[in-house]
Amino acid sequence: MDNKDMKIHIIGAGISGLIAATVLERNGFSPVIIEATDRAGGRVKTDIVDGYQLDHGFQVLLTAYPAAQKYINFESLDLQKFLPGASIFKNGKQLIIGDPFRHISLLFSTLFSGIGTFSDKFKILKLNMRLKKKTLETIFSEKEQSTLSYLKSFGFSNQMITDFFMPFFSGIFLENKLETSSRMFEFVYKMFGEGNAALPKAGIEAIPKQLLQNLKNTSFIFNSKVSSVKEGEIIIGDSSRLESQYTIVATEANSLIPNLKNQSTEWKSCETLYFETESRIIKKPLIGLIPNKETLINNIFYHTSLETAIKPSKELLSVTVVDAQNLSSELLIEHVKKELKEHCGIDSCKFVKQYSIPMALPSLKGLQYEMLPSETRLTDSLFLAGDTQLNGSLNAAMISGERAALAVVDSIASVTS
Repeated sequence: MDNKDMKIHIIGAGISGLIAATVLERNGFSPVIIEATDRAGGRVKTDIVDGYQLDHGFQVLLTAYPAAQKYINFESLDLQKFLPGASIFKNGKQLIIGDPFRHISLLFSTLFSGIGTFSDKFKILKLNMRLKKKTLETIFSEKEQSTLSYLKSFGFSNQMITDFFMPFFSGIFLENKLETSSRMFEFVYKMFGEGNAALPKAGIEAIPKQLLQNLKNTSFIFNSKVSSVKEGEIIIGDSSRLESQYTIVATEANSLIPNLKNQSTEWKSCETLYFETESRIIKKPLIGLIPNKETLINNIFYHTSLETAIKPSKELLSVTVVDAQNLSSELLIEHVKKELKEHCGIDSCKFVKQYSIPMALPSLKGLQYEMLPSETRLTDSLFLAGDTQLNGSLNAAMISGERAALAVVDSIASVTS
């Protein structure tokens, strides 16, 4: 049988599924991707609303991700870079801290910000140096502890943890107690230190759009929800059956495959609210943090502090809420507006849109960086991909998609040889 006639299906057109298709195409196959929604991208999507680019949640690309460097053409994304730091709203003041070694403009504001002690700043330097020397393999092989206990054992003051690490990494890990594995902290911190946090000029969905455009021999079945997957067969909806010689499940698999039902993934959720404002209270492209445990707001960011493909008439502010405390949408908007005024001095803001993201990040234990292609194999013809296989990152989604595709290629080669 010709490679192109081989019936290979990928369930899910997110980043992992698109990478799996890329690798299969490079090996001469023509896969079919089945996607429940109307377009590719999975959790990585952008809408145009009222003349603004709204990403589905506040997401950034870390340019140091090795898999992203391998599969994405950064230049054609026209990446807009954040400054390496944060704007912290504390006691009625806006205090800016950052990495002066990477951006000299942050030197004086960081030294005299009043955030953390001089000892804390020395420890940040020490942490940077330590992680620069550490390989990713080493990071993911060390004993796990919580990020909070890691920071305490490193010697950071409670003030530094409360004012910077807690609000900053809560927004990344989508949990506000820093219970996330120290492996993930070291990985993300290293990636921040070795590259840039950036957004494509056209919004985060430009990443899956680029991967999609590069696919030449992959076909898509959109608006089709898979109900179950068996050896050699995929069932869509109530009854539609597809014959499949090899299937890569690049989405939440436990509800699709009978013997996985006891292995369901827990998910972290968040709310992202967008507002239109007349002006920007944070002038530079920095994330804004409120180090106050009583606030709903986790972080804020003016998307219009970066250049965007759509030219907006006013400023666009996103607000991330990690724990919405079961508030109704109306009450949440009301509370957020109140906090913006009280803590950040942001007075007039017009609500644009809210995104509730119930499956924003997988909550995982025993995080890994790498996996062998054979580790993605569930049965003779079923393979698993997605960031749930490794760690909750775009990098992990790409690696797992690549490994699952290579496992399919190896499997076909062993049968045909």
